[in-house]
Amino acid sequence: MFTLPESIKKQGTAVALGYFDGIHLGHQAVLNTALAYAKKEKLVPVVMLFDIHPRRLISGVIPPMLTSEEKKRQLLTDMGFTVVDFNFREAMDYSPDEFIEKILVEALNARVVSCGFDYHYGKGGKGNAKTLHDELEKRGIKAFSKDPILLGDEVISSTAIRGLIASGEIEKANTMLGTCFSYDFRVEKGDGIGKKLLGFPTINQFFPQDFIVPKYGVYASKVYLDGKWYPAVTNIGVRPTVAKASMRSETCILDFSGNLYGKNVEVSLIKFLREEYKFPDLDALSIQIETDVIRARSIYNEVVRNG
Repeated sequence: MFTLPESIKKQGTAVALGYFDGIHLGHQAVLNTALAYAKKEKLVPVVMLFDIHPRRLISGVIPPMLTSEEKKRQLLTDMGFTVVDFNFREAMDYSPDEFIEKILVEALNARVVSCGFDYHYGKGGKGNAKTLHDELEKRGIKAFSKDPILLGDEVISSTAIRGLIASGEIEKANTMLGTCFSYDFRVEKGDGIGKKLLGFPTINQFFPQDFIVPKYGVYASKVYLDGKWYPAVTNIGVRPTVAKASMRSETCILDFSGNLYGKNVEVSLIKFLREEYKFPDLDALSIQIETDVIRARSIYNEVVRNG
């Protein structure tokens, strides 16, 4: 399953439980509770990352991901967590009591456990936040179940955020995330038309099969390169004016010149600007893109001013 270093196990852990796809504001409440108690009680904050999404083994179908595993791991590490890799296959048939005893008590020496209101555990998800709290309290382990975080009257959840991204409501999705929705896929070679039309380099990135695909269209965006953010315009779709191409993210990076082929580059979407549609010719497309660039730069500057 996994083995903690003896020094960590001896010290004891504050464990945050969850899949944490997107690490949105609801997740952050769970994570920050574990961090706060770890600091208060001199424990090691720990998160388990599954080697495979539980639903892939249970149903064969998983929801599209909001965050790559690599990025999620980095974000959690940056927050201060020790990340342990959890072999889900070995424990998927554990009863709720076995999950608590074998994983939380024996493997992790948990002294504090934090989870969300909708957390389930054990074979068939029979254990829930209430049973976890009750069973841990019996063992002298502090347990905290965080109430849902609301945006208006809507519960912040990975499911809600996926729906917003898929429908182009990127600003509301970003509010729920507490940051801009982003991806950092490898830059692949394109046809060079973007640079010819704009005079700016464009980067082509392809979404992995299990990753959320935003609504097709043009977005004001920003790109992180060498420790600096750049304003950008991103088109997500099939570029109907240029060619019948495969679906991709194509980003025009403003105020930057350089070769990015083969590198992983982080693109963050700020605001949906317009639908993707077919123009009569490349000249019409070029004129529209100039307008998109002006709007995107203005939006980016406003974001920078407002922090």
